[in-house]
Amino acid sequence: MERSPVRDFIVGLFVLAGLAAIAWLSFSVGGFSFHGRGGLKLLADFNETGDLKVRAPVVIAGVRVGEVTGLSLDKDFRALVEMNVDPDLKLPTDTQASIVTAGVLGDRYISLQPGGEDQLLKTGDKITYTESAISLERLIGQLVYGSTKSDRKDAPTTTTKNTKSPGLE
Repeated sequence: MERSPVRDFIVGLFVLAGLAAIAWLSFSVGGFSFHGRGGLKLLADFNETGDLKVRAPVVIAGVRVGEVTGLSLDKDFRALVEMNVDPDLKLPTDTQASIVTAGVLGDRYISLQPGGEDQLLKTGDKITYTESAISLERLIGQLVYGSTKSDRKDAPTTTTKNTKSPGLE
């Protein structure tokens, strides 16, 4: 069988197409995204992040508008979440950020609910209205042991004075 330059060229194109498909697949599965023009960088403080991860989605009304770019502790030992959202968004300063779960045991993501203020958030601003993640373990613990100290059977009891009115028995 003779070597054919046309056949070799076609085989080479198929090999390059296969390599390009593998590269695209590895980038898309790995969550890599190209942030061409950058975005609106916002910060938010939370008491509990509940296993929120970097690259978790940031959504408004179910539509992905950004992602979490960083998690750290601030000086008050609260979780500081850094987000990068679409720069075309015009978010009011009273926007609320909540950490919610996709399904019962799904991944955590941030849901933004825009407010009604006229002033808009700028890059580097902090979202002041936040709602932390709900911990399933903490909820079960409250259900089992009671939500307050006085509901627990092993809580210390206090004695109170009898404050009945005379003649009312």
